[in-house]
Amino acid sequence: MKQSELNIRSIVIVGGGTAGWMTAAALSNALQHGCSITLVESEEIGTIGVGEATIPPIRLFNKTLGIDENEFVRSTKGSFKLGIQFVDWARLGHTYFHPFGTYGRQFDIVQIHQFWQQALEQGQASSLDDYCMAWAAATAGRFAPPSTDSHNVLSTYEYAYHFDASLYAAFLRQYSEQRRVTRLEGKITSVSQSSRSGFIESVQLEDGRRLAADLFIDCSGFRGLLIEEALNTGYQDWTHWLPCDRAWAVPCTLSELTPYTRSTAREAGWQWRIPLQHRTGNGHVFCSKFMNDEDALEILLANLDGEVLAEPRMLRFATGRRNLFWNKNVIAIGLSSGFLEPLESTSIHLIQAGIAKLLALFPDRNFDPAVIKEYNRIAISEVERIRDFLILHYHLTKREDSELWRYCASMEIPDTLQYKIDHFRRYGRLLAAEMDLFGNASWLAVHVGQFNLPQRQDPLMHYRTIDAASWLQKLREAMTAAAQQLPTHQQYIDRYCKTTI
Repeated sequence: MKQSELNIRSIVIVGGGTAGWMTAAALSNALQHGCSITLVESEEIGTIGVGEATIPPIRLFNKTLGIDENEFVRSTKGSFKLGIQFVDWARLGHTYFHPFGTYGRQFDIVQIHQFWQQALEQGQASSLDDYCMAWAAATAGRFAPPSTDSHNVLSTYEYAYHFDASLYAAFLRQYSEQRRVTRLEGKITSVSQSSRSGFIESVQLEDGRRLAADLFIDCSGFRGLLIEEALNTGYQDWTHWLPCDRAWAVPCTLSELTPYTRSTAREAGWQWRIPLQHRTGNGHVFCSKFMNDEDALEILLANLDGEVLAEPRMLRFATGRRNLFWNKNVIAIGLSSGFLEPLESTSIHLIQAGIAKLLALFPDRNFDPAVIKEYNRIAISEVERIRDFLILHYHLTKREDSELWRYCASMEIPDTLQYKIDHFRRYGRLLAAEMDLFGNASWLAVHVGQFNLPQRQDPLMHYRTIDAASWLQKLREAMTAAAQQLPTHQQYIDRYCKTTI
């Protein structure tokens, strides 16, 4: 049989929302002919649609699709994000920043945080945040894209977005339908499988329509209509490491358009604050073992900085992942593949990552087991590394004021994470693992921000003659001055991408 006769000829995407329409947009951009793409969704079922914060790789996704940034931000009522501020995580009253970008610029074979700690111990340095351009801009409420001049300190940060996820899905729906994607409205009532292989052959809608395809993408959310209900793939529950299992979400009027997300630790979880052009997104992620729903909602509503705009929504979840992300001829993307709480804004990224792996390992109708195995290997490694990074925030807490934080501080953690913690604690060394989404600056921010400080200097420091305190002081002054050169976050949006919707 000729290779062309083995090509995937038809794809059905089950479910819309952010996951479904990101997948449809990417596939319609990549598969320019020879393959039909159908997305089936039900407005009656609806979508989760509360994910509003992202991380920098989303910019590459949009760029690959040829999407204009200003048009995208305008259409989604979006704003810009330079990182995440963490309040009360290490201890009550303490704040630190996880930046997008680096701390300063690498100027020596020894990493900058080693010089920072030396100067700190000598009383000649301030918070690590003060040597980060992303925070210098964020704390001043300013934003512009980074400089392309690598010698300019304004080139040392990155950025992502806050946006209305439902508007992003609508934006990508329009994009996809202009590129031959067919959308069908309806509920799926049954799934047909091959008696021989177990592969999905078709899905049937409530009105009797039958949709057959070679490849199925499951974007049906927590339910996992194909990956779990039909194929019984199984699920690994991680709530013993990430114990929060519920969240209240509610929007309120906008009080301050900060160019960053804020995460504030509460008694039995944490609260997010995400500013968009037209409102602020808020939520309280909590552990039902340590707090009831009513108290969790009361805490959320008592800590808003604007007037409530809609009825609060409750979400229930179990952190974890499917045993397989790709099973037979079904690939789970989005919530159907698993769930990691939105502490580091990774939900939309994991959609993007699933799509990228699909395109890199796109199958033919033979569905080579080696291809499927490699997809699952990469996907599992990536989500487990993100899991470890999230656990780090909980485990490094010094708080002892409530049951949740005492539990998290004392719980056993994955060996892969303990290994990283131990190495940083000994010499301040940051160890990278395969498929680490978050780089050294991200790990450094949480280690230092939550007081996992090195017990010893890197031995190489004893051989260096750099005046660290003087260099750090000049760096801080340069960043403070550079931040003042930027427009305010509001000014930038008003000039380039203010929504007209």
